[in-house]
Amino acid sequence: STLLFFLFPGTDVAVSGGSASKENAAVTHIPAQPSLVTAPEPWHLSVTQTPAKEKAKEGETVVLNCHFNSPQHLSLTDLMVKWYKEDEKGKMDLLENNVTIFPNNSRVFMSGDLSQGDASLVILNVTTSDHGIYFCEVTLPDGKVVTGDGTKLRIRRALGLFGIEESIGTIIGVVAAGIGGVVVLIIILTPQLRRCVLCMRQGSHQ
Repeated sequence: STLLFFLFPGTDVAVSGGSASKENAAVTHIPAQPSLVTAPEPWHLSVTQTPAKEKAKEGETVVLNCHFNSPQHLSLTDLMVKWYKEDEKGKMDLLENNVTIFPNNSRVFMSGDLSQGDASLVILNVTTSDHGIYFCEVTLPDGKVVTGDGTKLRIRRALGLFGIEESIGTIIGVVAAGIGGVVVLIIILTPQLRRCVLCMRQGSHQ
């Protein structure tokens, strides 16, 4: 009986002279069992977003992966999926209650099969304004919200008629600048080289 007092220090078991009645011990022990045996599985739900970073070029289609493990007995109609984006302008909701928030925005929609635990998001014809961190959020029937770690999307700008990437343009600029520098050095050093050649010829004649 004294041992029970240490196991349940927060209970109302009366301890007198180092002993407690068996009836009180039984009363305090019974409520502790159901919470352990019948713990609802939905509390163990997890949302996974992989990879953590995505890159795309303007005009491409991007799929942002979001997967969750859902207990079999949980009705999929009770699950609410939400996608939102965070960037320097703040937070913007894209998809709520499993549907796109903007009716006229057909570029963004959920493509995953919820019955398979897939709530992936598709963005068509991405632009530079689509950059940011995208979060997948699943709400359970009991109101519990589980959010993924987010996926950071970076958009590369395409330039020119042939879709030359900005990074390639930068490399070309650096190479051109390097060639220009070499040409300038040759022009500057040419008179000095001529003088050296003349000096060498004069020395040889002597």
